[in-house]
Amino acid sequence: MSSLVPSNSFIFTNTNRRNHNKIPQFNKLVVFAAASLSTAESLDLKENPRSLQAQRFVDRIKASPLKERIDIFDSIKKDGTNWSVSDFNDLLMALVMLNEQETAVKFFSEASSYGLAPNSWTFSIMIRCYCNKNDFFEARKVIDCMFDNGYHPNVTTFTILVNSLCKSGRLKEALEVLDQMGRIGCKPNIQTYNCLLKGLCYVGRVEEAYEMLMNVKNDGLKPDVYTYTAVMDGFCKVGRSNEAMELLNEAIERGVTPNVVTFNTLFNGYCKEGTPMKGVGLLKLMKKRNCLPDKISYSTLLNGLLKWGKIRPAVSIFKEMVRFGFEVDERMMNSLLRGLCMKSWEEKDLLEDAYQVFEKMTKKVSVTDPGTYGIVIRTLGKGKKTDEALIHLHHAIEMGHIPRTITFNNVIQALCGEGKIDKALLLLFLMYEHAKIPSRTSYDMLITKLDQLEKSYDACALYGAALKQGVIPQRKPQD
Repeated sequence: MSSLVPSNSFIFTNTNRRNHNKIPQFNKLVVFAAASLSTAESLDLKENPRSLQAQRFVDRIKASPLKERIDIFDSIKKDGTNWSVSDFNDLLMALVMLNEQETAVKFFSEASSYGLAPNSWTFSIMIRCYCNKNDFFEARKVIDCMFDNGYHPNVTTFTILVNSLCKSGRLKEALEVLDQMGRIGCKPNIQTYNCLLKGLCYVGRVEEAYEMLMNVKNDGLKPDVYTYTAVMDGFCKVGRSNEAMELLNEAIERGVTPNVVTFNTLFNGYCKEGTPMKGVGLLKLMKKRNCLPDKISYSTLLNGLLKWGKIRPAVSIFKEMVRFGFEVDERMMNSLLRGLCMKSWEEKDLLEDAYQVFEKMTKKVSVTDPGTYGIVIRTLGKGKKTDEALIHLHHAIEMGHIPRTITFNNVIQALCGEGKIDKALLLLFLMYEHAKIPSRTSYDMLITKLDQLEKSYDACALYGAALKQGVIPQRKPQD
C-alpha cells in the first residue's frame, strides 16, 4: 500500500506555515475555469476566485480529450510556485470530482514539493478520494494522519466515510466509525444516521434500524424525510408494510413532509405483499397532501393490481396515468389488455375498456405478443364485434402471428351466431390454408346454418371434409 505523502510533509514547519497564506494573483485553474465564461462572468470570478472555482474547472475539463486533460494538469502544476493551500485544495477537489482518483493521490503526495502542508480540508478531500476508490484502509489511515497533525475530522468528513462503507456493504466498519466519533466527541448528525439506517435496512437488520431511529429521537435529533423513508423501506422489504405505514403517520404528526420516494416505498411494499388496494388508498392520501405521483408511483400500483387480479382498479390507474401524460410500457399494456379481455368474458361492461386499451396500444406500440392478439380477437368475437375480430385476425396473420386454433374456432362460432355464414366459411378455408383443424363445434354450427339456408349440398361437402380431417360432427346434414 502506497503511503499518503512523505512523512516529513505532515510536520508543520515555520516555512510551511508562511506559505499557507500566499495568494496568487490569478492562477491557471481560475484562468482555465474562466475561459468557459462570458466576459462579465469572468470578471466576477476574478473578484471572487473561490466562487465555484472547482466546479467551473470540472465542467470545462469534462469536455476535453484525455491527452488535453493531462496537458492541462501539467500546465497548472507548473504554475504552483505561488500556490496557497486553498489553491492546492481547489485542484485536488476538482480531480476527485472528475473521478481522477489516481491523479489526485499522486498530486496529494507532492504537496510538500510546493512548500505546502495539508490542512483539515485537504485531508477531508482525500478521504472522499479514497472512498470513491473503495480503498477504506487508506481512508481510515488519512483520519489517523489528521489526528497526528492536530486536526479532528468534522461530522461531514466522518459521514462521507460512513456513507461509502454502508454503500459497499461494510456495515460493521461503518458502525466502528460511529463508535470512533463518540470516543472523540464528534456528535453524528442526522445525515450520518440516515446512511447507517439505510445500510442496516439494506441487509435486513430492520429491528436494529428501528432501535437506532428511537435512539436518534431520544438524543434530541430531528429525523427528516430520508430517515423515515430508510426505515420504512426496510420494513417493506421484509413484508411489514403496515409498520411502515405507522412510521409514515408518525412522520406526518411530527411535521415531516413525505416525498414521492416515501410513498413509492409503501406502494412497492403493499403490492409485493398482495394488498395493492391499500396502495390505491395511499394514493388518495398522497394527492391530498399535494405530493404528485410520478411514473414509478403509477407503474408500481398498476403492476401490483394486475398481478393480484384487481382489473377494475387497474383500469382506473391506467386511465389516470394516460391523463397525466405518463407512458405505459408495452409489457404492462399487454398484461392489462389480457386481464381486461378475460375479465370481460364474465363482465361484459369491461369489453369497451378492453377495446379502447387495444386501440390505444396499437397506435403507440406494436403488439408483439401473439397470445395477447389471440385473446383480443376472441374477446371481440365474444362481444359480437365480429367485423373487428376479422380485421385483427387478418392483421395478426400479416404480421406473422398465426392465431391458435381456439381463436379461429371462436370467431367462426361468433360469425355463425350472427348469421354471417359466408364470412365463417371463408375463415374455415383460411384455417385449412394454415393447417389448422376446426373443432367439432365449429363444424356443427356451420352445418346447422347451411341446413337452415337449405344448402344441403354445401352441408354434405363440409361434413365430408370434417370426416377426412378425423373430426366427426354431431350434426349430420339434412337429406
